[in-house]
This record gives sequence, C-alpha cells and structure tokens, in this order.
Amino acid sequence: MVALIVVLIVGIAITAAVLSWRAEQKRRAELEALARELGLRFDPADDSSHDDEYAQFEIFRRGHSRVARNTLRGRLDLFGTACELVMGDFRYKVTRSNGKSSSTTTYRFSYLIVHPPWPSPTLLVRREGLWDKVKGAFGFDDIDFESAEFSGKYFVQSNDKRFAYDVLHPRMMEFLLASSPPMLDLEGGALCVGDGSRRWEPAGFRRQIEFVRNFCALWPRHLTKDLGS
Repeated sequence: MVALIVVLIVGIAITAAVLSWRAEQKRRAELEALARELGLRFDPADDSSHDDEYAQFEIFRRGHSRVARNTLRGRLDLFGTACELVMGDFRYKVTRSNGKSSSTTTYRFSYLIVHPPWPSPTLLVRREGLWDKVKGAFGFDDIDFESAEFSGKYFVQSNDKRFAYDVLHPRMMEFLLASSPPMLDLEGGALCVGDGSRRWEPAGFRRQIEFVRNFCALWPRHLTKDLGS
C-alpha cells in the first residue's frame, strides 16, 4: 500500500512537471510570434544581468536567483521619437527559514520598460495600500491631487512635485482611473510598467504597449518641450 502511494505521488509530480514544461513552451512560442509581429527581437534565454542593469527598480532587486527570460527588445514610437523598449518575464526566489528547516518559493512576473528620449525627475504611481494609509496617518504622505478619487486610489511619489502635477493632470488621472494600470515607476532614465506580482498572458504585452502609448501621448506638450530643451 505504501509503495502504491509513493508511485502515485511520483506519477502526479511527473505529470505536473510535464504539463508545466508544455505550458512554458507554449508561452515561449506565443511570445516569439508576438515579437515577429511587432518587429522585435526575441531571446528566451536566462539573463542574470537584468537585475543589475535596471537596479533602480525595486521589483528587480527582490530575493535571490534573479533572472529575466523571454525578453523582447526593440523600439517603440513615443514622444515623436523611437524609444528603446524591453519587456518580458522575470523570476526570483525567496528562501525562508525557521531555524530548523527552510523553504524556497519562486515568484514570476512580467514587465515592460521604455527609455524616454530625455532625462526627467522621478515619478512613482501605484495602487495605494493599507500600509500607505498607516504611514499617511503619521505624516508620511504621498503627493495629493485635486481629485479625491485619484488620491484615494493611488500612491504617488516624485522628487519634483511640479513635474508630478504636470504629468498627472485631470485628463491623465481620468485615464489612469479608467485603465487601472499596474505600477508605473519612472527613474534612472527609464519607465517601468509592472507590479512585480504576476505574469501577463502574451496578449497582455500588447495591451501594455498600447497603455504606454496612450499614457505618453497625454503628457503636456509644454512639459515634453521643456524636458527636451
């Protein structure tokens, strides 16, 4: 009886591994097809240098054994110019120990990064969480806006409040409220889209590209003119 249980457990584990492998192969093929369609380069290999290349973004500095994979690279027309585009999957591991034993959990998520044509102040826009509200009660507030709905739903930080107000004008706030994007993090000469918590379906990358196009199209002309001068 024990032997039968062991065989069943091993069989289930093997089946799960095979199904997981097939799912990853299917995902890789779909992302490769997307890259061809969009005129991008596709590289399925692990890239262990990604976390250092984009170390300004916290989502790439978590845990250990960090690698990017299924990477799509190319150009995206934004602000009237061809901007560098990088997007794909990222994986990291977290090991926890209670002193007697340890366990390792693997996390995977997708991201999109574009490089605007000029340097700019930093800007972080993400969903506001409970901890943000707690910090706000002690005076550690984020930037508030005239829209109470937007300020209640989004946490915003920038090293230049004027810049944040220029980017997040009323039409932009309406757009973000309607589209409910993952986290936006602009710093170190790049804009990163992704909340660091889940992978997108291959079609999701196309939606994020369209979101970034619309987001950048709403930047005020006077702001992009000043940044480019």
